[in-house]
Amino acid sequence: MKKKIAFILSIISIIMMLGACGTDPTTVDYNGVTYDALYQEAVYYGTTYNGVTEDELLTQIEALEYLEENPSYNTYGIDPVFFIDLTEKWISTMDECGDFVDLAENGFTVTKSGKTLTTDLILVFENRNVIFQLVYNYHNMELTGVTIEPVYTLGEKMAKAGMNTLISISIVFAVLILISLIISCFKIFPYLEAKKKEKEKETQKATDTNQFVTQIEQREEMLKDEELVDDTELVAVIAAAIAASTGTSTSDFVVRSIKRR
Repeated sequence: MKKKIAFILSIISIIMMLGACGTDPTTVDYNGVTYDALYQEAVYYGTTYNGVTEDELLTQIEALEYLEENPSYNTYGIDPVFFIDLTEKWISTMDECGDFVDLAENGFTVTKSGKTLTTDLILVFENRNVIFQLVYNYHNMELTGVTIEPVYTLGEKMAKAGMNTLISISIVFAVLILISLIISCFKIFPYLEAKKKEKEKETQKATDTNQFVTQIEQREEMLKDEELVDDTELVAVIAAAIAASTGTSTSDFVVRSIKRR
């Protein structure tokens, strides 16, 4: 019995899916907004800057920024943030794809996904087509964003993907080489540390040698001073003996030298 119920539910689901797939999108009501209304709005925004030069668009961006900073002058109630975004993306598209030419035939689709609804309008430019996409909040059908994406061929997409892959691989190899160099540098640190310690030992050895030499020199000076003191005492004794034997004063003669035997 359960298997039969599951089978019947599966059949009903398939029928409903087939019925939904066969629905004409132009007759669907999108939360109170018709397909034609969405199309007209997409065409309005998608062709707003038709024939406008880049300099004029830059001037318009400045005016919109002024309105954003001074909302009291926004008497028409436009959304400066939305139009600044639209204008900047239109300038970027003109730089890559050239000037706007026309609308593509049968190039409008509506997609609903959860709480978001998007409309895609294909625009023809000089160099390539672009997809002009408006994003709505399905709850209140207010515009929340705009996207302008160039349409690339399969070959261009493959070439771009290959270039991205090549760049990614190059970055990975560059990082690996850098890591290898850093790891190899770790081997130098012990060598530099050993050289530093050896240099410190040589410096300490030279310092100890200098201190030893200084101590020797100081000792020699002390010995000389002691010898000089001994000689002075000896001279005084000899001078006194001579003076006593001759009956003269020690100031009457000078002892020039003493020779020991």
